[in-house]
Amino acid sequence: MKRLVLAEKPSVGRDIARVLGCKKETHSYIEGNDHIVTWALGHLVSLADPEQYGKEYKEWNMDVLPMMPKHWKLTVLKKTSKQFQTVKKLLLRNDIKDVIIATDAGREGELVARWILQMSGNKKPIYRLWISSVTDKAIKDGFAHLKPGKEYDDLFRAARSRAEADWLVGINATRALTCKYNAQLSCGRVQTPTLAMIMNREQEIKSFKPQKYYGYKIFATGMNFTWENQKGNQRISDKKWAEELGKKLRGHDLVITEVSKKEKKNYAPELYDLTTLQKEASKRYGFSPKQTLNIMQSLYEHHKVLTYPRTDSRYLTNDMTDTLKDRIKACQNGSYKKAAATLLRKEIKASSRFINDKKVSDHHAIIPTEQYASLTSFSSDERKIYDMVVARFLAVLSAPAISEQLSVKASINGELFRAKAENIKQLGWRELYEEETQTKDTIKAGNIPVKGKEYPVGTISMTEGTTNPPGRYTEGTLIDQMDKKGLGTVATRADIIDKLFNSYLLEKKGNEIHITSKGKQLLELVPEDLKKAELTADWEKKLTAISKGKQNDQKFMREISDYTQALINDIKTSDGKFRHDNVTRHRCPECGKFLLEVNGKHGKRLVCQDRICGYKKTISRITNARCPVCHKKMEMVGEGEGQKFVCVCGYKEKLSAFKQRKEKQGSGMSKKEVNRYLKKQQKEAQEPINNAFAEAFSKIKL
Repeated sequence: MKRLVLAEKPSVGRDIARVLGCKKETHSYIEGNDHIVTWALGHLVSLADPEQYGKEYKEWNMDVLPMMPKHWKLTVLKKTSKQFQTVKKLLLRNDIKDVIIATDAGREGELVARWILQMSGNKKPIYRLWISSVTDKAIKDGFAHLKPGKEYDDLFRAARSRAEADWLVGINATRALTCKYNAQLSCGRVQTPTLAMIMNREQEIKSFKPQKYYGYKIFATGMNFTWENQKGNQRISDKKWAEELGKKLRGHDLVITEVSKKEKKNYAPELYDLTTLQKEASKRYGFSPKQTLNIMQSLYEHHKVLTYPRTDSRYLTNDMTDTLKDRIKACQNGSYKKAAATLLRKEIKASSRFINDKKVSDHHAIIPTEQYASLTSFSSDERKIYDMVVARFLAVLSAPAISEQLSVKASINGELFRAKAENIKQLGWRELYEEETQTKDTIKAGNIPVKGKEYPVGTISMTEGTTNPPGRYTEGTLIDQMDKKGLGTVATRADIIDKLFNSYLLEKKGNEIHITSKGKQLLELVPEDLKKAELTADWEKKLTAISKGKQNDQKFMREISDYTQALINDIKTSDGKFRHDNVTRHRCPECGKFLLEVNGKHGKRLVCQDRICGYKKTISRITNARCPVCHKKMEMVGEGEGQKFVCVCGYKEKLSAFKQRKEKQGSGMSKKEVNRYLKKQQKEAQEPINNAFAEAFSKIKL
């Protein structure tokens, strides 16, 4: 008898098969003496579309809303139906005694497997492989410690509840708004409060009134002193008062009132979870959260050098202490060779700063695996993310940075001044971040002032500045704020942000995120409750509680059903209006209505305002082709042979000229490769827009 292993992706399936000694390979599975390894291709099964519950739901009609299935139906996805049939046949084989779920170790991975098993009618015992990396060692250890599938039933119930809740809220609200206002309006229990958060920031910026402020700095005893009041405030709002203060200070010496010196230990920042990694990668390299996740997925699945990316923990477990040296050895190359060698010469002890069993839920923090990293095999972007994780890992294990800190209080004619300086005694973990290490004024041996002594003042400078409004969100700061507000999970936030862009509710200007007119109007039309982050965060807490067996999933779904009913009633009785403000004078060639001009993630499109028509045409798109003058990404405009590249710097180049230039360049790019590149750009530009019919709202993933 054999055991059937169900992985989530072919690449992971092949790794597992190799470790288990399975050698008979087919297109859909790999068979060995004791195991057969097969895989899903992401989701093979999903919740059924509304029309599968009845003919009345085929047309988008307000009268049949809300749709409230009494019994939830599953459907096999058409694109991957062939693979599903393969998995089903394997499950039904007489020589298969049980099933080992080896999909991603998380809520979504559990759902992928359970729905496949449910749709296949599986009756065989289930076991669970739960691993945080796909190295040979991790796979072997995981199979040595398989757990009964029933231990993960609560996790499945949570995942199923999340999917059903998103179906009820997302599909019903989207259909209701779209029908009522005859516009392509999409909303959901996570995406809508996220959009509202951006709108709130926009309102804060708009209502902000800048104010000038003043202050004073002086130089004495070889140190820079700053004025502050008795409450520690260094800003003066009244210019006249500030000028009077300047007169009071001039002509007087500085009297030292307090001198304190102490040694300070500074420990490295915590290890990365996915959210902090996405935030920092956005700030440092301009990567989108989705881009960072995809890179991480490659480093986890393909290169096998980093652990599971979709984690919300920044700690490790106690039982991992013995593995740390092997992980250090694995990344002992490149610029980290010296730091790794230093760590390997000493004993690595468990510390509560990075080891805490209670702060690890499904997965520990993102760290290197025990597999040696071949840096030359990484892409440029992969190397950047890998370096971030390795540097943070080694830093956490390194000695603290130690500095001697000097704090001085002084007065001039009764006004308080303060100065700070430090001497670095031990760089410690900061050696790994030498370029980023910033220090305060350095203490010079002969410059330490004496308490009670008077010193002449070198310079007195009145400073001035203006208060700034809060900054607009970037993708990095947005995903961080979603985390703080409890919106979505580490696994879903990047997709939610992408959906808001693809729905034309958000747009990017540089790195900043702006809400569109469509987004603003949508928020005016949706019920207030759906905009509240607190409500969604509360649901997420309940889903987490379900996954831990502390909350009843049926009770949660009753709550969601009641909410959906109230939500649709609210939309039906509302009296708002929706107005397209991006109407062009170009008519739709299919229905004759005026087209809308929309800014997509990859460029501009003309889209029919009639949701049923669904006509769209790309008029320009952002490409990866770099301007030969300023090296910025160029935009492609026009059609056919008339297409040309345009850059913001003013540079223009016909498509034919671009092809010739690329063929002549030393990159060795052939004509075939150039055409392949251009086709790829075209494909990206033709991604489905948020059309009420063309896009499957039933597959909304929030």
